[in-house]
Amino acid sequence: MSMNITQKIISSHLVEGEMVAGEEIAIKIDQTLTQDATGTMAYLQFEALDIPRVKVPLAVSYVDHNMLQAGFENADDHRFLQTFAYKYGIQYSKPGNGICHQVNLERFSKPGNTMIGSDSHTPTGGGAGMLAIGVGGLDVAVVMGGSPFYVKMPEVVGVKLTGKLKPWVSAKDVILEILRRLTVKGGVGKVFEYYGPGIDTLSVPERATITNMGAELGATSSLFPSDDITRHFFEMQGRPDDWKSLTADVDAEYDGHIEINLTELEPMLAKPGSPDAVVKVSEVEGTPVEQVIIGSCTNSSYKDLMTVAEALKGKKVNPDLSFHITPGSRQVLETIIRNGALADMVSAGARIMETTCDGCIGLGSSPPSNSVSIRSFNRNWAGRSGTMDDSVYLASPEICVAAALTGKITDPRKLGDYPEVVWPDTFVADDSMVISPSNEPGSVEVILGPNIKTLPKAEPLSFDLEGKVLIKLGDGISTDGIMPAGPKILPLRSNIPAISEFVFSQIDPDFPARAKENQGGFIVGGENYGQGSSREHAALAPMYLGVKAVITKSFARIHKANLVNFGILPLEFADSAGYDAVEQGDTIKFSGVRELIKEGANSIPVQVGLDTFECTLDISDRQRDIILAGGLLNYTKLKHS
Repeated sequence: MSMNITQKIISSHLVEGEMVAGEEIAIKIDQTLTQDATGTMAYLQFEALDIPRVKVPLAVSYVDHNMLQAGFENADDHRFLQTFAYKYGIQYSKPGNGICHQVNLERFSKPGNTMIGSDSHTPTGGGAGMLAIGVGGLDVAVVMGGSPFYVKMPEVVGVKLTGKLKPWVSAKDVILEILRRLTVKGGVGKVFEYYGPGIDTLSVPERATITNMGAELGATSSLFPSDDITRHFFEMQGRPDDWKSLTADVDAEYDGHIEINLTELEPMLAKPGSPDAVVKVSEVEGTPVEQVIIGSCTNSSYKDLMTVAEALKGKKVNPDLSFHITPGSRQVLETIIRNGALADMVSAGARIMETTCDGCIGLGSSPPSNSVSIRSFNRNWAGRSGTMDDSVYLASPEICVAAALTGKITDPRKLGDYPEVVWPDTFVADDSMVISPSNEPGSVEVILGPNIKTLPKAEPLSFDLEGKVLIKLGDGISTDGIMPAGPKILPLRSNIPAISEFVFSQIDPDFPARAKENQGGFIVGGENYGQGSSREHAALAPMYLGVKAVITKSFARIHKANLVNFGILPLEFADSAGYDAVEQGDTIKFSGVRELIKEGANSIPVQVGLDTFECTLDISDRQRDIILAGGLLNYTKLKHS
């Protein structure tokens, strides 16, 4: 049987189920990834399983989000993460070593491996031929405990690339073109697999830019073949033995098909509000800009920064804006220090930031009020930057540097000759900031700071559910909207009672108080509810506040799984009439819901006053058992007791 790459990787890791699109499968996982904003909770959850050592071949804990140490909270979390990793068998990437996805691509990626990570941009690893999937932290904890990872078998969409990018057109423009065509909902339940002659023109970092932003499509993952270009990348990393060839069979079939002629693409950007609001740069050219940032896990590679440095050489940044550059890893930073590119950036007037996520999650570099910021990032929902009236455009480093020089959105093709990036024979390969686990774990004390609170426990599902609709929302609510980030909120990730006070704080600041007053209740949402970040706190904090069910028109994949993991019913309206009939403050009731779920019912009746409407429960039999048990942690402990 001929297979595409996705099928090859899944078949070689398949533990349960059949490779039929839409059916639940279980696969063995080779690597896990966490970052500090999600890792502390994930490791508290792992500890609750009472397992002495992680059971995956490789687990890596990164610190790249909560780097601002304006109080003791973040530093305490980092100390907890390091001592926990030392005790339980996890590699620990220290603060300053770089952004998890960039470092993982450089130092730990392996073609043909499976990886899950408690960060939605984990598919970055697909640039090196991995099947890498973003999940919630509890999923990571359970897999580290020895369980396989459960997911619906995705449809595999073949994306054929032909031609070659023209000067000043970049990999960012490729994924923006796909977002323009498919929207942020277009990838749900799918893996995007790239092939065709055009891939031969893209380096591994360029491929990783494309797979990284596949997350904005809602995709399960995205990946490229492992070929001679991949082999060369591994040789430059000093890891030739980690490389292997991995390509689709010649007659491989796909569930869907897209074709993009790279030669026909133009520089593009996403307008403020959504990553799929994509237009050609020419349509907004001339817009004044007050801030430019180049960085994030999407565009902070050596290739990106060298292109920027060459464009800046001998020039000065426009005096009316602030220009920030964030290298993706210590490897990238040290390489551009040694070859002089950093000096060109500094001389031009750039602010060089630490190797962190920084402004991408609103943990620094927030723009001025009522201003335009253009960024080489992956998300631009209102307020994500840390400034509520922001106007954030997403664009390539090429467009960003053109704006930095001119003070306005500018077609980068007007800058002249496109810089030629000279690749080093080898990159700086210094892993001294990755700390290996202890050989004597019994002697290691895990240190918990005062901000790290006990893990909240969910109760098994009740026979009946009744309560008020606490909030009614529209379409496209992101996990940023449910559980915001930022320097005031993110340090509370290990303190659920404290962070729960910020649920929906940017949409409805009274929500937490209303949830407490009513002893919990229900959330109603529109299309693609929970899009974006994998942050499980967007489910965990509402669970703590007593939310028992979320009823929407449709869900984003990761958030729906997180709701199940914390024992919250993820229901979908059978039709729009149900959504229209419900208002905030209504009392709704699910009679005999526990028995219905136990019996395998797919339709759940909901009573609103004297009216009744139907909701759909689209989850697997295993997920039904998880809901009945009160969440994945309870389910896992019962299963292994």
